[in-house]
Amino acid sequence: MAKYTGPVCRLCRRENSKLFLKGERCNSPKCSFERRPIPPGMHGRTRRGKLSEYGLQLREKQKLKRTFGLLETQFHIFFERANKQKGVTGENLLIMLESRLDNLVYKAGLASSLAKARQMVNHSMFDVNGRKVNIPSYIVKEGDVISCHTEKAKKLVKQSVEALGEGFIPPEWLDIDKENLTVNVARSPARADVSVQVNESLIVELYSK
Repeated sequence: MAKYTGPVCRLCRRENSKLFLKGERCNSPKCSFERRPIPPGMHGRTRRGKLSEYGLQLREKQKLKRTFGLLETQFHIFFERANKQKGVTGENLLIMLESRLDNLVYKAGLASSLAKARQMVNHSMFDVNGRKVNIPSYIVKEGDVISCHTEKAKKLVKQSVEALGEGFIPPEWLDIDKENLTVNVARSPARADVSVQVNESLIVELYSK
């Protein structure tokens, strides 16, 4: 599956928001967004004009897309699926993205970053309900149990969990067994569980044109 392979810190600067694409580095003094909070490029210091309506919609879409590490085609597929579901399209989109397996692995603290979580899923390191799943976009459901498929996965997950320490608070929709290194999906995530600060209605307006 295609993925973005360029520098990720410039994406945070472009969106003027921390997207936490480098895990713990984003919380350290080395964070590029903290050291240089201006848009990338030679005109970054001077390009401060007011955004148009389309510009605001585009920036919200780019922020959400980049937060979950998706390319344009992948993101559009999720939007189309959300649009066909009952309910509010914007909320459906956010909940679907939050329910991706790679995002769950990251949010549960089993990997240090979303990129690391996606790599681990791609390498068949996790089971869902006892069956190996190597598709990062797999949508988890209430009652699903995620566990390590390989000994290497257990070692990496244990390192990540220990690095987070006792102060780590997992999302309310996940129950984590640190001893057995398993995650139970206690319930489906709600709109309030999505931590990214985004106005999803602007994204719906953008795709409705």
